[in-house]
Amino acid sequence: MTNTPSPAVEPDYDALLRANLQRVFNERDPVLRDAAIADLYVADPIMYEPDAIVEGRQAISDIAGKLLDNFGADFAFMPEGKGLGHHGMGTLRWQAGTPDNPATVLGADAAEIIDGRIARLWVLLDLAPNS
Repeated sequence: MTNTPSPAVEPDYDALLRANLQRVFNERDPVLRDAAIADLYVADPIMYEPDAIVEGRQAISDIAGKLLDNFGADFAFMPEGKGLGHHGMGTLRWQAGTPDNPATVLGADAAEIIDGRIARLWVLLDLAPNS
């Protein structure tokens, strides 16, 4: 008989990744966004974008703020379906846009979760079907 360790308690991947979209990437107030990042991310997170590697909480906050500023007041990220994960890796599909064009950008976040927080985040982008 083998002694197998009991599995670690899995985080709520859906809640964590949805909170990341809402509290970080949809938050226009930098103070609230920074507080959310402190709650949701490890001390030294890394975010991988298609054209950049972003290191640190402040840099992630700055990128989120710039995205919102560039796309305008009506722009928002919306989750698609349920965030899924196991063994420390979670994913959530999303779309982003305005009320008139809610699917300007399609994508997914894939995250490495350590102790219930995002350690590394891969932002995977796709063009909207009408682009």
